[in-house]
Amino acid sequence: MTAASDCPQVLALSNRKGGTGKTTTAVNLAAEFGRRGLRTLVVDLDTQGHAACGLGVKPARGTPRAHDSLRGDGVPLAGAMVPTDQPNVWLAPADERYEEADSPIPARRLAEALAPLRGRFDRIVIDTPPSLGGTLINAMTAADAVLVPLQPHHLAGEGVRQLSRLFFRVAMEHNPDLQLLGIVPVMVDRRLNLHRQVIAAMSRQFGADRIFTGIRSDIHLAEAFAVGQPIAAYRPRSRGALDHSLLVDEIASLSSRGHGCRPARPLPPLTRTGALS
Repeated sequence: MTAASDCPQVLALSNRKGGTGKTTTAVNLAAEFGRRGLRTLVVDLDTQGHAACGLGVKPARGTPRAHDSLRGDGVPLAGAMVPTDQPNVWLAPADERYEEADSPIPARRLAEALAPLRGRFDRIVIDTPPSLGGTLINAMTAADAVLVPLQPHHLAGEGVRQLSRLFFRVAMEHNPDLQLLGIVPVMVDRRLNLHRQVIAAMSRQFGADRIFTGIRSDIHLAEAFAVGQPIAAYRPRSRGALDHSLLVDEIASLSSRGHGCRPARPLPPLTRTGALS
């Protein structure tokens, strides 16, 4: 499954609550796309900057970052991209010092920054901050679809409801083509009544076809992140690796039932520094 047509091309991974495994999902999803031969860019808009850790990237001090695209200072997003050790995966790392301006950020600023890159990548995965501010609005405005990693606990529903309100606001005001691709339960143990109850409640609210099988609890996911590798590189036979591979299969299956995606043109070769020419 390497075709670039069975997808929403730009995916924003979002959750109102932190600590949900959002960045772990973003990193491993991107790595699985890349493993299947799809040119993939991770845009890290979470100022914790953990996507770089998960991909084993140490951005040089003073270099452009993904958040520069929100500042409106004319720095192209392509200038922030760095290659990773994972096949076909690039990263635009976060600026850990970024603070949202007092005045609202124009909602389409990131969409405009991503526009020149849509034809150069098969997938663009946006890791968003756990907030409802201008950065998340920009991410949703730039995205084709939103994917919501969710840890099944008793507060999960409220976070998703808050995110849903913002989702519909962005869809009404800025991005009428935006789609809620679905909810990905993470750190799941289906032997636990609480986990089964929360997932069932999400199914009733959003529809069973919008609830992905999910990512089971696996200590190897944390270990892989700690050594700067996606799970498929660190423990390719682990539950975490299998579940992220199945997630990509499910996304493709869901997308083929109604989501289109523009085909990407071939990328220019890498220069000696790893930058895209």
